Amino acid sequence: MLSIIQAAGWPIWPLLASSVLALALIIERFISLKTSRVAPARLLDEAIAVSRNAVPSHDVVVQLEQNSALGEVLASGFRALNANPHCSDADLRASMEGVGRSVAHRLERYLAALATIASAAPLLGLLGTVIGMIEIFGSQAPAGGATGGNPAQLAHGISVALYNTAFGLIVAIPSLIFWRYFRARVDGYLLTMELASERFVRHLEDLRR
Repeated sequence: MLSIIQAAGWPIWPLLASSVLALALIIERFISLKTSRVAPARLLDEAIAVSRNAVPSHDVVVQLEQNSALGEVLASGFRALNANPHCSDADLRASMEGVGRSVAHRLERYLAALATIASAAPLLGLLGTVIGMIEIFGSQAPAGGATGGNPAQLAHGISVALYNTAFGLIVAIPSLIFWRYFRARVDGYLLTMELASERFVRHLEDLRR
């Protein structure tokens, strides 16, 4: 493997760096986008239960906020009521929407970088192949009136140059698959939080009356 990397030339090094970065991003997103850290299944019901008759204490709100991303959004509703018990419905919704946008931005973190790697890796591989082919045919050009070159050497050089394209695809395909997977996962979480927030706002409006 090391001999292939060395033979493929310097264009393969950016691909190696991209592969390491893509792997790190995939692992990080798997950890950060766990359901327990974003939108636990029964969190909304628990938040409604503890505030059945009144806004919970500060400690309970802090605990809810630290629970998950959805918890941050729900806690922002409690904080808005604590800050101004007579705030309008529009202000209450605006407060939760502001926190929701911040949470959504955090959930989408690094997805653009992963998509960029998926798009750029094949192009980097193609660039390496083109550079390798230029060097190969340049070295095979007749010199001093001699004709032709070594066919075996030419074939070997072409195969080595194509390693760049193959490695580019090896990096790009998993990156694209995981980007689409994480994109769909984030979209699902955002829909879940939007529906939960709408239900929670109605609960807070009833609680305030």
